[in-house]
Amino acid sequence: MYTVYVLYSPSHDKLYIGYTSNLTQRLQSHNETGNGFTSRYRPWEIIHTEVYETKKTALKREKSLKGGQGRQWIRENLLKLN
Repeated sequence: MYTVYVLYSPSHDKLYIGYTSNLTQRLQSHNETGNGFTSRYRPWEIIHTEVYETKKTALKREKSLKGGQGRQWIRENLLKLN
């Protein structure tokens, strides 16, 4: 099972979209370890998840959410900022 997730940083108004097979561990990684993109905008909150049977379908959904229409959908339906 794979989870597509959307993280939000309220203090920086940033979104992060990803997928994982272990959501708990991945969220901890975003909030506590590493020095990549997500480290600059901590803390992160999970605002949306979707579960998929295969990695292929999870990757397809992640890609669609990362596009312009996907990000617009997130802001209009999950954040209600627009």
